[in-house]
Amino acid sequence: MVDEKHEKLLLIDGFNLLSRCYFATAYGKELHQLQRNSKGLFINGLRAKIQKLLQLVRIHTPTHLAIAWDVKRNETLRKQKYQDYKGTRNELPEPLIQQYETAVSLFNSLGIPQFTVPKYEADDIIGTFVQKWRDEREGECIIYSNDRDLLQLLCGKTSQLIAAKKGETKYTLTHFQSDYGIEPSQWVDVKALLGDKSDNIPGVAGVGEKAALPLIQQYGNVEGIYHKVDELDEKYKRYFKKLQLGREMAFLSKDLCKIYTDVPDILELDFDQIQIKVDKSKLLDELTELEINVRVG
Repeated sequence: MVDEKHEKLLLIDGFNLLSRCYFATAYGKELHQLQRNSKGLFINGLRAKIQKLLQLVRIHTPTHLAIAWDVKRNETLRKQKYQDYKGTRNELPEPLIQQYETAVSLFNSLGIPQFTVPKYEADDIIGTFVQKWRDEREGECIIYSNDRDLLQLLCGKTSQLIAAKKGETKYTLTHFQSDYGIEPSQWVDVKALLGDKSDNIPGVAGVGEKAALPLIQQYGNVEGIYHKVDELDEKYKRYFKKLQLGREMAFLSKDLCKIYTDVPDILELDFDQIQIKVDKSKLLDELTELEINVRVG
C-alpha cells in the first residue's frame, strides 16, 4: 500500500486534451484525409490523446487518476445564470464528437475513472477533486489542461501542467505568485474584470490587462474595488466611470468564472475508487480492436 505522502492524483480535462489532439492532427486536412480505422471510425485525435495519457502516466507515475468531461453547453449551471455564456462558440466537428463517444466507451471498458456530472463542467469536477484531495490527502495533485481558468485551484500541493511549443511547464503556486503577485484565489477577480472572450463572459468594458491585475493587487478583490470605488487611487481615475457602469457585469462575471469545488457526486466519492488499476493486456486488446498503435508500458 502506498504511503499517503507518496500518493499522487492526476486530473485530466478530458475534452481540453481530446480537442487539442484532434485539431493538431486535423490541421490543414479535409475530412476524407483524417485517420480512420477499417470500421470507418475516426481515430486521429483519439490516438494522440491515448498516446499522451500513457506518456503522462509513465512520466508522473500517479497512483490515482480521474478524467473529467463537460456536459453540453446549454445544460450547465452557468448557462442558466447567463444565457450568452459560451454563446460565441462554433459547433463541434462531427469527427471530434464521434471520437469523444469512442473515448468514453473505451475508458468504460478499461475501468479508467471518468466523470460527467449533470449541470457541472469539467472545471468544476476538477475543482472538487482538488479541494477534496487537499482536505483528505497529503500527496501531490497535478492538473493536466491548458485552460488557465484552473489557475485559481493552485496551492502548495496542486500544480498545473500547461503545454507550450517548447514543451510542458509544470506551473506551481510559486510560479503563479511570482508572475502575478496575488494568490490563486484572486485569479477569479482578475478574470471578473477582464472577462473571457472564449467563454463569452463580459467582464468590465474598458478595463483591460493593464488595469485588471494592478487593481486586484491593490484592492484584493472585486468587492474591495467597489467598496473603495469613490476613492480609487488617482492612477485608476480614468477607470472610475467604466467600473461604475460595469458593476453588475463584474459581479456576474466573477460568479461565472468561479470554479465550483462542491460537486456532490465527487464529494461523496472514495479515493480508492480512482486508483489506477489498468489491465495492460486488456488495454492492448482494446487498442488493437480500434486499430490504434501506440506504445504501452
